[in-house]
Amino acid sequence: MRRGGKDGVSDRPDPDAVPETPEEASATGTLAARFALRQRSGGLIVPVLTALVAFLLGGLIVLATGHNPLLAYRDIFNGAGLNWIFHPTTSMVSTASYNLSQTLLQTTTLILTGLAVAFAFRCGMFNIGGQGQYFVGLYVANWVGVSLPHLATFPHIVLGIGAAILAGAVWAGIAGSLKAYVGAHEVITTIMLNWIAIWIGTYFFGDGGPLQNSQNATVPISNDVAASAKLPVFWGIQALQGLDVGFFIALAALVVFWALLNRTTLGYEVRAVGFNPEAAAYGGISVKKNLIRAMAISGAFAGLAGGLDMLGYLYHFATSDIPVSNIGFLGIAVALLGRNTAVGTGIAALLFGALLFGTTHGLSSNVIQPELAGNLTYMIQGLVVLFVGADVLILYVWNTRRRLRVRGVTA
Repeated sequence: MRRGGKDGVSDRPDPDAVPETPEEASATGTLAARFALRQRSGGLIVPVLTALVAFLLGGLIVLATGHNPLLAYRDIFNGAGLNWIFHPTTSMVSTASYNLSQTLLQTTTLILTGLAVAFAFRCGMFNIGGQGQYFVGLYVANWVGVSLPHLATFPHIVLGIGAAILAGAVWAGIAGSLKAYVGAHEVITTIMLNWIAIWIGTYFFGDGGPLQNSQNATVPISNDVAASAKLPVFWGIQALQGLDVGFFIALAALVVFWALLNRTTLGYEVRAVGFNPEAAAYGGISVKKNLIRAMAISGAFAGLAGGLDMLGYLYHFATSDIPVSNIGFLGIAVALLGRNTAVGTGIAALLFGALLFGTTHGLSSNVIQPELAGNLTYMIQGLVVLFVGADVLILYVWNTRRRLRVRGVTA
């Protein structure tokens, strides 16, 4: 922000102007400037400190129960299979190998549900609907996997994954369209769509539902997908949930996410709308189109997660599985801790994947109470969301105060 001087432009910054970019903000030397600059250039320090503080407070909770937090975190580390790095082996006889393969299965899904949140956020939207988009991708993948048993393996897998991606994109596109054309807030619409997806699944797999199994009409569960639709396993045994090639698909999705945002016109427009929709519209960018396609791409990531889980290791789904699944909501914490970047999301997904599997398979009863162990991941997740959002809140309040002061001066 400049004023005065030759041709109406001065080299002196306006002290009353509200910084609009991190670089401009940093020049003012204000508290808001430091927060803005930290969010742009301190992207590594903030999430690392956030995770450390969250683990520290989680350890204090464990300590308050009379247990040793260091032993608890050691057991989580080993339970997640991360001790495999000290004794690497491909043998599934090794507990560390098996545990690590299961952690990476969780990481695969969390990468994609994290990207589903991160991509929408880069367009200025908060996608709370990753769980519903994950579900519809999973439902469609099950339908394709069960209904076409005579297809060859490669086209069957491609069709199942493609259908899951499309289903997730369409489901999220509904929220994007409502946001673009009637101004409905995406937080509200995606939450509502989550519940619709939940009840659709209850109908699909419930008694008399179109996807209920054909062997036992009293059991509300789907048929297993055909063998030709199952993803190849490269580490472990398929019958024991070995690590499938979906892991590499998730890694490829990280590259796609980065390339879309940083190397395409679409990504430039999405980021422009997310930074300032009014300025983007003034520059000739269609805000409505980008809101819709950003949400659709976000849903495609979540739908892919559901498809990979169904074809990779679940193979069937029951009505009882629906209420206990929350992998889409964990994607929110993953994206926030990863600062909505590709690399950050991948690392955060590994962290939460290790917590998910490590707390359920690595903690013995003499180290920590079982009821606390099952919720330790969620406590740390909540702390991560709290601390990640804190600097955003402070920055928002500080900028609001400055805007009100500017309006008071100019009134």
